[in-house]
Amino acid sequence: MDKGYVVKYFLKYVVNRAAENKEGNESMEKKTVCVIFGGESSEHEVSCMSADTVIKSIDKNIYDIIMVGITKDGRWILTEDIQKVKDGSFKDGRTKAFILPDKEIHGIVIKDDEGCRIVHIDVVFPVLHGLFGEDGTIQGLLELAGIPYVGCGVLDSAVSMDKLSTKKVVSSLHIRQAEYVAVFKEDFSDMESICHKVENALSYPVFVKPSNAGSSVGVMKASDREELKKALNNALLHDGRILVEEAIFGREVECAVLDADGKVRASGVGEILAAADFYDYDAKYNNAQSLTVIDPDLDENVTEGIREAAVSIFKELSCKGLARVDFFVENETGSIVFNEINTMPGFTNISMYPMLWEARGIDKKNLVTKLIKSARCRKKA
Repeated sequence: MDKGYVVKYFLKYVVNRAAENKEGNESMEKKTVCVIFGGESSEHEVSCMSADTVIKSIDKNIYDIIMVGITKDGRWILTEDIQKVKDGSFKDGRTKAFILPDKEIHGIVIKDDEGCRIVHIDVVFPVLHGLFGEDGTIQGLLELAGIPYVGCGVLDSAVSMDKLSTKKVVSSLHIRQAEYVAVFKEDFSDMESICHKVENALSYPVFVKPSNAGSSVGVMKASDREELKKALNNALLHDGRILVEEAIFGREVECAVLDADGKVRASGVGEILAAADFYDYDAKYNNAQSLTVIDPDLDENVTEGIREAAVSIFKELSCKGLARVDFFVENETGSIVFNEINTMPGFTNISMYPMLWEARGIDKKNLVTKLIKSARCRKKA
């Protein structure tokens, strides 16, 4: 036998085994997940509660965890105490932690009294709701840094966060939405003209919403012109783009969408039984009488229609990872009416998204694991 052939074959064998061992060792090594929470938006407290649930649900046998909180004034703080995540006291910490848009670093820079050091991270779970977290901004930073992250990308986050932009994209699907009037900051020099425009297009009552806000922050119901003016001025405090929508009288329902294991799927349907006139921020988080019902008594065709519409909207917006899609089922007609989409839905103890998947046999630990793995696989692809 040719000795050159033997040597060549032996070297190939050694290289292949080395590669196999490397892959095996890498798969056995614990990966590091950086959970970022808090943020500058009005949903700061909700983010902290969601992060508490996510951190407790991460499989500690597979992942190491780094917890980084963003204060309301934009400071990035490292914390090692999960209690400080939930109660927000992480803000008093002195150790800085931040991500630089440098692909070579591929990690987080930690700055304390002893100086700076870099810690490699494999994936980021940005448990951030609202502006500067759910609107494509932090997603852009992570793209520049080359770090995989859970959830939607830059464009899909930005479009989905802005209610006016979402409506324009979803209109191509011919899924019914509430009729609306768009109002912009520059229009406020003539409030009477705004009111005329709204009243010519819609009938009272109407709902006034900031285009870029979540958890129903800044949303008010208006039953006459004076209430409309008050609601518009209130919405302007949160955003310069405002949506005035017709009131849909019906049942408020939600559907969770999960993009993992190579497929996009919808959960069952959950219903909101709001303790207040509508499901505003206070009714969601501060009123114990608000209830959620998993798999409510709905016509089977309506339930399937909601699930199909949720997946269609998710795909049309090019969403990734996860989203919760909200609808109304109109009382008078039984029609399905799209309300909005949330690309980083809440993970609090009362949040619908994890509850809907638990009802389908996917507990929080399994759900979080699927989301993290999906983020890493998507980056590799």
